[in-house]
Amino acid sequence: MKIITLIENTPGYPGCLYEHGLSFYIETDRHRLLLDTGATGAFLQNAETLGIDLHSVDTLVLSHGHYDHGGGILTFAQTAPTAKIYLRRNALEPYYHLKPEGEKYIGLDPAVAELPQCIFVDGDLVIDEELSLFTHIRGRRLSPKGNRKLKQKAGGTFVQDEFDHEQCLVVRQGDFQVLLSGCAHNGILNILDRYQELYGRYPDLLVSGFHMKQDAYTEEDLENIRITARILKETGIRCWTGHCTGEMAFAMMKEIMGEQLKALHSGEEIL
Repeated sequence: MKIITLIENTPGYPGCLYEHGLSFYIETDRHRLLLDTGATGAFLQNAETLGIDLHSVDTLVLSHGHYDHGGGILTFAQTAPTAKIYLRRNALEPYYHLKPEGEKYIGLDPAVAELPQCIFVDGDLVIDEELSLFTHIRGRRLSPKGNRKLKQKAGGTFVQDEFDHEQCLVVRQGDFQVLLSGCAHNGILNILDRYQELYGRYPDLLVSGFHMKQDAYTEEDLENIRITARILKETGIRCWTGHCTGEMAFAMMKEIMGEQLKALHSGEEIL
């Protein structure tokens, strides 16, 4: 198995672009796939820099319906026109970030809905013996506070985004299992609880943003970061994180988790 951070917020491999976005390239015995595309078509240039042939990719999984994860879907569809694109049916709803200066649309390009490659996922899905998707994450243990400003427009009014459009990818190679998420908007601990419910164990490797970045932190926020880090440390799972985790939260978690936690950077290899 091979996993490469195709694009992320921070520089990494020489010559690779970086942006506010996230995309992973994954190789297994059967598949060449992407989880997310980042915000633009920059992932394509990074693939060329890294010598990755995206024309051979057979699968794209979209973690959730935000532009910084699916902004490059149309570019991907042109590059790998036969690849299947798995996304939640409600990933194409209009999503917004409410800021003091006004609302910002953060959803996908509506043209994605017209792509014939799209497979709309209604629930947990076993693609084959290597790849599975799961959703229905109902726990609310230490859910990210940053979600409060993230809304969905329904009937002309803003309602709270409950992140039913989020799905997680499980990649298996023999007994080795990797759990990948985009931002873990449902809360990384709740996602792990759901994983345990489905698989009866923890993954060997966790790759995900933790959505902990905020403009300002309360003491409660800081304590929740510490609690999350302690719980993850106790699981023994090797973790890679970045993107929406934030530098401050990462530094706090790193102090607790040590070498068990590593940072994502554009173009760098995870496995």
